[in-house]
Amino acid sequence: MNFFRGVMGGQQAGAQPSGVETIQKLCDRVASSTLLEDRRDAVRALKSLSKKYRMEVGTQAMDHLIRILQTDSSDSEILGYALDTLYNIICSDEEEEQEDAQRRQEDDIGAQFTERFIQETDNVTLLLTLLEEFDFHVRWPAVKLLTALLKSQCAQVQGIILVSPMGVSRLMDLLADSREVIRNDGLLLLQQLTKGNAAIQKIVAFENAFERLLDIITEEGTSDGGIVVEDCLLLLLNLLKNNSSNQNFFKEGSYIQRMKPWFEVGDDNSGWSAQKVTNLHLMLQLVRVMVSPVNSPGATASCQKAMFQCGLLQQLCTILMATGVPADILTETINTVSEVIRGSQVNQDYFASVNAPSNPPRPAIVVLLMSMVNERQPFVLRCAVLYCFQCFLYKNQKGQGEIVATLLPSTIDANSISAGQLLCGGLFSADSLSNWCAAVALGHALQDNLTQKEQLLRVQLATSLGKPPVSLLQQCTNILSQGSKVQTRVGLLMLLCTWISNCPIAVTHFLHNQENVPFLTAQISENLGEDERLVQGLCALLLGICIYYNDNSLENYTKEKLKQLIEKRIGKENFVEKLGFITKHELYSRAAQKPQPAFSTPEHMLFDHEFTKLVKELEGVITKAVHKSSEEEKKEEEVKKTLEQHDSIVTQYKELIREQDAQINELKEQVTSLTSQKDQMQSAITQQLSQIQQHKDQYNILKLKLGKDSGQSDGGQVNGLQLEELTLLREELEELRRQHTLLNSQLAEKDTLISSLKAEGVQSTEGSAAENAELLKELESLRVQVKTQAAEISQLQRDRQELQSRTEATAAVSAGDGDAAKVTELENRLSAQTTETHRLQEEVRTLMQSRAQMEKDLAASTSTTAILQTEKSKLQQEVSESKKEQDDLLMLLADQDQKILSLKQRLKDLGETIEDEDDLDARDQFDEDDDDEEEDDDE
Repeated sequence: MNFFRGVMGGQQAGAQPSGVETIQKLCDRVASSTLLEDRRDAVRALKSLSKKYRMEVGTQAMDHLIRILQTDSSDSEILGYALDTLYNIICSDEEEEQEDAQRRQEDDIGAQFTERFIQETDNVTLLLTLLEEFDFHVRWPAVKLLTALLKSQCAQVQGIILVSPMGVSRLMDLLADSREVIRNDGLLLLQQLTKGNAAIQKIVAFENAFERLLDIITEEGTSDGGIVVEDCLLLLLNLLKNNSSNQNFFKEGSYIQRMKPWFEVGDDNSGWSAQKVTNLHLMLQLVRVMVSPVNSPGATASCQKAMFQCGLLQQLCTILMATGVPADILTETINTVSEVIRGSQVNQDYFASVNAPSNPPRPAIVVLLMSMVNERQPFVLRCAVLYCFQCFLYKNQKGQGEIVATLLPSTIDANSISAGQLLCGGLFSADSLSNWCAAVALGHALQDNLTQKEQLLRVQLATSLGKPPVSLLQQCTNILSQGSKVQTRVGLLMLLCTWISNCPIAVTHFLHNQENVPFLTAQISENLGEDERLVQGLCALLLGICIYYNDNSLENYTKEKLKQLIEKRIGKENFVEKLGFITKHELYSRAAQKPQPAFSTPEHMLFDHEFTKLVKELEGVITKAVHKSSEEEKKEEEVKKTLEQHDSIVTQYKELIREQDAQINELKEQVTSLTSQKDQMQSAITQQLSQIQQHKDQYNILKLKLGKDSGQSDGGQVNGLQLEELTLLREELEELRRQHTLLNSQLAEKDTLISSLKAEGVQSTEGSAAENAELLKELESLRVQVKTQAAEISQLQRDRQELQSRTEATAAVSAGDGDAAKVTELENRLSAQTTETHRLQEEVRTLMQSRAQMEKDLAASTSTTAILQTEKSKLQQEVSESKKEQDDLLMLLADQDQKILSLKQRLKDLGETIEDEDDLDARDQFDEDDDDEEEDDDE
């Protein structure tokens, strides 16, 4: 401690050391001291000098401080001093920066020290490890230091954290810290970490960041909360903006529904704090991020649907119509509602039904348009209302029709103000900004809608008393020719171009006025100033549309005559050059970037986003149309007609082919059904033919047996035939009985043979193989004989049935002749034959049972033979294995003898006396004999 008293203490004799010398001594003390207390005091002294001597401390002490973080991790106090010192080196005090005239130099110093610190990536990893320390004096300085590193060298530090294991997870744990200081600084750290890095944004989102941030916002009081709510909202904006993956995760996690309570506004909206205005402004930006036009259409549509279903759109419309809401919040709310309803039919229909709380109630659209055409309203508010109206009409033909309908004579209500009346009033007012906004809004009511373009031609305007009404189209051209302000003329020219493009009827109406074409040619051909060039370009575009969409219904203004007029009065090259002035204007590219009209001043409001698309689409085709000659146009028209005819012919052929395909399919189905019917009928005919043939055969048999003369039929002869057949049946039956007896005797012999084979066992396996084969052959012959008997028995049964049918036929013939005696005799013989037949059936059944038993015995003998063969194969395998083992043992014994001989030879070579095994055995035998003799003597 004496050292520090000398350095930091009171005055000492002699010259006082400078700051650089003091820092050098302190660094030496940190590096060389073995006591922890001395190192801690030295680091504390460096911390106190680091603000004043930032450059010196950073240059000399940074390596020592990093080593302290690595080696003295067990002492939280010295870690805290080291982290604070590093923070002061890298990030200078803000107040000092404001007072210091060399702020840029200070920033450069901080960037240099940051690069030196992160040059070793392990240093950043070490900081992430220190964040796991719960001690306040370590965790809080580590959070501040890491934030300062990210502010100074964001991309490099982000890359190190991204590849560090669990790096982002450790930072996310800061949000769960119970100490508000660490949690709030953790929010600032995550803000810096997530800037412009989509990969880190995804990791943070999947670390449950949305849930934690929304919980903090709710705990802090949502829009009424303090700076912490603002920090959470800024972090949410970083995570969601231009990150479709996180946006989808936010929507799928049902977090959009949790945004609805943010926009609950009471009746008393006076006295909003600046923090509340900031918070609500950021909340509205979050909603816009989810439904931004730059997002994919599918993602935007799903978010719009979710916002309507959860009531968020309804809540925003409530703020829109509330009183006392600050102007900037109202403007941002209008922009937010615009993007929530843009392109969504359901949301657009709901917005059309919203009414302002006035007496009588007025539609919200009307109230907003009143603000747009009111020159006393703020400029940004009027731009927001225009954007809202454009989004309401975007891809909304139903809404376009409703707006145009308010201008038609049949729907005008004198007692109420309609949207169409407000647009017409703004179109012809003295305020050029109102003229431009009304013209653009009315142009969006006609965008890509041919029906409404034609309907708007019916609109008539009463200019003054005593004069006939003029059409809206004529009134626009009249104001255009009066030479009003550039902004007004640009707005009217954009409206006219949008109106008559792709609408030949509107082109005809425009050309019908004899003054319009001379006015346009005069405007284009004049050499006017720089401000008028845009008007000239738009006039050229309007005249080009009149050429391209001209249907040649007016004789004086056909396509060819208009092109001749351009060539004579203006010149084709000059015309194309003037047309190119539009896209070369500096404000054209700015308007083409995004749909929202964002202008710094009212004078810059010259182009509409949708109109830039129209210019891009028409510029090329108009240039080609002007340069084409009449012959080329005729050729193109002929080609078009030919193509149309060709297309119509192709269409007709396609329809014919479709019809023929349908007919072919029907015919195929009919052929299939007829073929199946034919097959069925063929099978039925075949069956019927077979039945007829059977009947014919039976008839022929009866005819042969009964004789050709049925009146002289002889029953005795028929009966004689039956007796002969019975005799044959008896003889066949006796033969079958003899064969059955023979088979039984043979089967008994085989059973005896099988029994003897079983008794002989394994020893006679080899000898009985041939006998088994012979036995199998005999058994097979037995099977054949049994099958033959079965066939013969079946034949006997069929003969019996045929005999019975013949007997019945004979009885019928005999009865027909009236010979009762013969019938009686035949019946008696038939009964006897029936009895004999039953007896034969019983014997056949017995033979069948015997045959089944013989088959069973045959199967048993076959299985026994298979078992014997299996046992024989096992024994042969065991014998072969034992022979193999014996050969192996002999080989081992031969090797062993060889080794013993070699060892004996070596011992002999070494001079040892070796006795042979025979001598040793003899000696052992002699010793045993001596022992036996001694035992006998003892006895």
